[in-house]
Amino acid sequence: MLQTLVVTAEAPAFSDFFAERYRRLARACLLLTGSAAEGEDLAQEAMAKVLERWSRVSRMDDPEGYLFRTALNLHRNAVRRLTMAARRQVHREAPDETEATDRRVDLLRAIRSLPRTQREALVLVEWLGYTAEEAGSLLGIDAASVRGRLHRARNSLRRRYGGSDD
Repeated sequence: MLQTLVVTAEAPAFSDFFAERYRRLARACLLLTGSAAEGEDLAQEAMAKVLERWSRVSRMDDPEGYLFRTALNLHRNAVRRLTMAARRQVHREAPDETEATDRRVDLLRAIRSLPRTQREALVLVEWLGYTAEEAGSLLGIDAASVRGRLHRARNSLRRRYGGSDD
């Protein structure tokens, strides 16, 4: 983003200001952005803004302070724009909460529709990760009975709500 300076009657004074302060500004912008390229761009943009207002800035008590405030404000605005863009992107990608809630309610209804014995086997094995042997021990029944209940529960859910055998 290299700026071409327009030569005016005020340009020589600005040229001196630029020559004396640009390197210091560029180093500060590097520290601010963490990137040499972004620091250079920010320093050049700040200098361009100061040049646009040079007739007023040159009469200030602290033109260099104005230059650094300009760079800082430009950086803050860029960060703010990036933050807002990121928020919009996250919002755009966020799942529909209503849809997720509806799916949870449907799942609860489906599980509730099963007989208690099948529900117990399904929850212990599928959600809590117990083996059929461990679930059988918890329920006081054989592992084969747990597998049978689990099989019937899965078939019942498949018939009612669709799905594959995977």
